[in-house]
Amino acid sequence: MDRAQYCLTPETAPFRRAPSQVMRLDRMGCAHPTRLSFLRTLLRRIEREGWVFDRPVWEIDALGVGRAVYRAKGPERTYCLVAFAHDLPDEMRSDRVIATAWDATFALFDGEPTKADLDRLQANVPLQEAGRVSPRELSLSRANRSVRLFAHVIDHLAQGQQPDIAEVESVGYLMRTTAVYGSGKFGAADRVAIADRPELNAPFQIEMLSVWLTRQFTVDIAEHLAAAQGGAKAVRLDPAIRRMLGVGNSTGLGMAPFLVRHPVLLNNWMMAREEALARVRAQEFATPQVADQLRTALTAAQVNAAKWTSTHSLQVAKLEALRKDLDLLASWLGDWPAPDAPYPWDVLWRRAEAELSLEGQEALVALMLEPHGALIDDLAEQMTADESATFRLDGAMTTGALTCILADHYDWALDIDFDAPENIARFWYVSEEKLEPRLGNRFAEDGAALEQPLCIARLANELHAALADRPYDEPLAAFLLAHPDHRFMARRAQITAKHPFGEVRDNLIAEDMLPIDLMRCKLAFFGASRFDPRSDKWVRISLFQDMPYPSDLFPGGWT
Repeated sequence: MDRAQYCLTPETAPFRRAPSQVMRLDRMGCAHPTRLSFLRTLLRRIEREGWVFDRPVWEIDALGVGRAVYRAKGPERTYCLVAFAHDLPDEMRSDRVIATAWDATFALFDGEPTKADLDRLQANVPLQEAGRVSPRELSLSRANRSVRLFAHVIDHLAQGQQPDIAEVESVGYLMRTTAVYGSGKFGAADRVAIADRPELNAPFQIEMLSVWLTRQFTVDIAEHLAAAQGGAKAVRLDPAIRRMLGVGNSTGLGMAPFLVRHPVLLNNWMMAREEALARVRAQEFATPQVADQLRTALTAAQVNAAKWTSTHSLQVAKLEALRKDLDLLASWLGDWPAPDAPYPWDVLWRRAEAELSLEGQEALVALMLEPHGALIDDLAEQMTADESATFRLDGAMTTGALTCILADHYDWALDIDFDAPENIARFWYVSEEKLEPRLGNRFAEDGAALEQPLCIARLANELHAALADRPYDEPLAAFLLAHPDHRFMARRAQITAKHPFGEVRDNLIAEDMLPIDLMRCKLAFFGASRFDPRSDKWVRISLFQDMPYPSDLFPGGWT
């Protein structure tokens, strides 16, 4: 049975949102992290299975240069983050993908590295794309300091003082990653080689483990440098301040096309979240205990929203709407649920749909899921997809059946006028220099001849037009023999017929399309917070902020 189907329960069908509502860019661009987000899934497993953490290697000098190893022991296997710290001149520090040097570089090692492994990695990992790793490595990453806060924290700790909380809150991280590569890049292990491991079955668990251990490193090296500078009077970070620090991330267009290129995976992510929301809405009552947990989650969301800042005009408006909506929710929850009122969760949701902004509605999704771990956490194990087997195009399907699929699932695309310049203003291509996705202006830049097939709305529109004059009962195979250029879209439509949440239902080459909407949706599934666009093409976020560290869960392994 298809993974996307068995997560559904018949009782929730009346409470499920439709793909036509959920899969629009404006709503996807308001996504919030939930308890089904991948970093939360990882932390629950680690706590449930009693993983053990320590730092067996710390070879960092007084200038903050050297290497360290962070070890994570699970029930069956051990993983180690190998970290390399560098003395990077300020003029070389850049978040751009074309950078060639960083403050720190990392590899997640499968097992426990020997000294020979560490020496091999030290010769390659700091080079990142210019080096090569082996299938023993599961991810490759790098990070740069948040220069102002990093220096502020070290200076204060060295003097025996804690950093200024306002400074910490304004940035939220000591370092930010600029890439976390996995799944076979640069020689690292392919996903298929590790996908059958229970601890790695859920999406992006390798990347989340790497970033979580990196967070520990960012605090450890700051305290190390403070001790080297201040000697006996230096102090360590106060645990409360320490917890406020996450790992930043600077992400550009390279992430945006992922959701389009992986429709089955996207479907499973979305369907799991929508099934979770439907399960909550389908409950016939709300206990006082769970209602109190919802209020607690709302208070935490209000605190987070108050600290969440951005200078991007679009995000500033969203934050204003979010804070207003959260305050409105707080007023609703004062006497919620009404005594003996049936389906109070559904009543709350329907009121939100009528009165809240998209930002507020999607925040409420996360809030409603939060108190219901026992009801929904099983869905986290169903969010992966086996993409190693190629989806076989059904050539026996009739052109009439395919036309019906397009009418049912691509009606949003069929009315778009692709002769209008504003509807074809952009094109997606791959940068020759860095092999990364980029977005061009069709009427001002060269390269449209190398356009990537991410213009799904136009492809669906063209396929539908080409089918209009064909016999209704003609086999699809015969049609594609005559029109092989439509093979890609025909296959994609067949996929969407079985995976209805797999298609972003907007024109991705339109003049007013915002790539950051795609990025925020994906980053929310990762578990990112404090979404801060710097343009419509790149964004900064924070990961693991306000969450425990490995040393919190197992304090005995740190010196």
